[in-house]
Amino acid sequence: MTSEEPFVDLRKYNQSWFDRGRAGWYILLWWFVQAIAFPLTPHPLNSLRCALLRLFGARVGKGVIIRPTARFTYPWKITIGDYSWIGDDVVLYSLDDINIGEHCVISQKSYLCTGSHDITDPAFGLKTASIIIGNGVWIAADCFVGLGVKIGANAVIGARSNVFTDIPSEQVSWGTPCTPRYLRKRESIS
Repeated sequence: MTSEEPFVDLRKYNQSWFDRGRAGWYILLWWFVQAIAFPLTPHPLNSLRCALLRLFGARVGKGVIIRPTARFTYPWKITIGDYSWIGDDVVLYSLDDINIGEHCVISQKSYLCTGSHDITDPAFGLKTASIIIGNGVWIAADCFVGLGVKIGANAVIGARSNVFTDIPSEQVSWGTPCTPRYLRKRESIS
């Protein structure tokens, strides 16, 4: 295997075109604050974690719950709607925009990834695309959502699914790759 010629030459990798959205010192400051402040805040101090995210440019709605172990690469590229929950060990790898609607649940260990690489490019070029999560979506535990994916309002993504293509609204979906299985029915709210 080691005698085979590689398809890529990583010496040619260049992401100088990529705009992280802030200066390097600002990014380092954010990573320092996230590494210290988030894990040291008790679970009930959601308002403090939301305030820190807002301070660094995230658009965070009211009543949002964010667990202390959640990770945000570039908060200025993140929008979280009112009353949404971000669970333990969730990663929002926000090389591009991540827009999460209202009343959403992103469950523990899920990974929303807005970046990848072009496997046909000998320089292994970086690719980014935004992720959009509609209102009322539940992404269950340990899911991967890939770049450019749109998940429609009120959809459910089953645990440990890998979402590489758009999921329509109100669909209960699961699997690798994630596939719509049936329509989510609404119970009447009393």
